[in-house]
Amino acid sequence: MVEATPITPSPKKAAKAATSAFEATMPKFEVPKFDMPGQLEVPAAVREMAEKNVQSARDAYEKMKASAEETTDLLEDTYSTASKGMVEYNAVALESLRTNVNAAFDYVGALFGAKSVSEAVELSTGHMRKQFDVLSAQAKELSTLAQKVAADTAEPIKASVEKTIKKSV
Repeated sequence: MVEATPITPSPKKAAKAATSAFEATMPKFEVPKFDMPGQLEVPAAVREMAEKNVQSARDAYEKMKASAEETTDLLEDTYSTASKGMVEYNAVALESLRTNVNAAFDYVGALFGAKSVSEAVELSTGHMRKQFDVLSAQAKELSTLAQKVAADTAEPIKASVEKTIKKSV
């Protein structure tokens, strides 16, 4: 025996039938209309207050715009100074690295040419003394340069803060 399967309407047909049934049962409703006068008179005090508020908003916008432009210029100057300083610092650091690598290769070459243990110890001692002095001088140079970069980078910020404080006082 074959079972009968009920045929269901498509979703569009079902939605259309439900909408029709809903509209048939609900009463019609219209939005009431209001007659507005041709021109609405705004009191002079309200108009004056609105004009003052608009002018105040314009003034505030101009101040914020000027401040944003100053801040942008400050950030550009600071970034430019910092990047120039870092380029200089990296150049000095790379030169120090090159010097140290060359000294290490020279030391290893001399060590391989040593004819006795005492000569190897003497080479090692001399190399260590020389490298200690070189590394100390390099560290001092890099430290001085880092301080200079930091001071040069902070200078525009310091000047801007001082200017802002003078404006507010």
